[in-house]
Amino acid sequence: MNGERKFTTWEEAVVWLRNQPAQRQLVLDAFYDDPLVEAAERYFQSSEWQAVAALLAGRSGTALDVGAGRGIASYALARSGFAVTALEPDPSPIVGGAAIRALAAEAQLPIHVVEEFSERLPFADATFDVVFARAVLHHTSDLEGACREMFRVLRPGGVLIAAREHVISKEADLPQFLAQHPLHHLYGGEHAYLLDRYTGALSAAGFSAIDTLAPLQSPINLFPYTAETLKAAIVAKLTQKIPVAPLWRAALASHGVFVSLLSLAGRFDNRPGRLYSFVCHKA
Repeated sequence: MNGERKFTTWEEAVVWLRNQPAQRQLVLDAFYDDPLVEAAERYFQSSEWQAVAALLAGRSGTALDVGAGRGIASYALARSGFAVTALEPDPSPIVGGAAIRALAAEAQLPIHVVEEFSERLPFADATFDVVFARAVLHHTSDLEGACREMFRVLRPGGVLIAAREHVISKEADLPQFLAQHPLHHLYGGEHAYLLDRYTGALSAAGFSAIDTLAPLQSPINLFPYTAETLKAAIVAKLTQKIPVAPLWRAALASHGVFVSLLSLAGRFDNRPGRLYSFVCHKA
């Protein structure tokens, strides 16, 4: 495939990607593999979802999964006890609405699919207890409008979790981020905003409190790593400089030491497109 070629649909891009043996790990990391029910269960068991579930502890009722894609988060929300509405404009049987319907039927979970865009939510005010948007805001054509709509459909006391949003430090970093993104060249559609653009849009929408989770602060943002695989990668990197792997493993064995190291590293993390998440409360 020519590196400059782009597919006309995301479904075509994913089908091509799944047929590339060299991209197998990326397919698994992105939960694009089949059977879909097994990929969804793997996401439900992942450290990313466990961190999300901790943020949702004590909550119940109705949940809206915005930009639901294949439905892995809809599955996880339903497995966690929510009655789920999956909003996904793409009708695709591989990466869209048809895939979610098949997943819900196979897993026998309460997931209702609505094919619409996040900038115009076809729901009444104060409909949902939770709105979950995984890697959605940076794809929107109208960031501020999408945030207003998510606020509108939340019930008072509800929460929006906007997870895994790409952030750049300055606008000049955007081309570098897009050039290095592993999937952007296939179909396009990727983007990233300044951190203040996200928090400003969420604040302007009306959220009373916004908790910002930095890239190295939460397992939600470590993609494609988990805490354990990131620790192993750090040990390997340090060992290249000073070849005493057992010493590095021992030094990082303490969870507190590892968290402190990540906190320190986070102050110098300016990678274009690094991931942030936002936990937004409606008074």
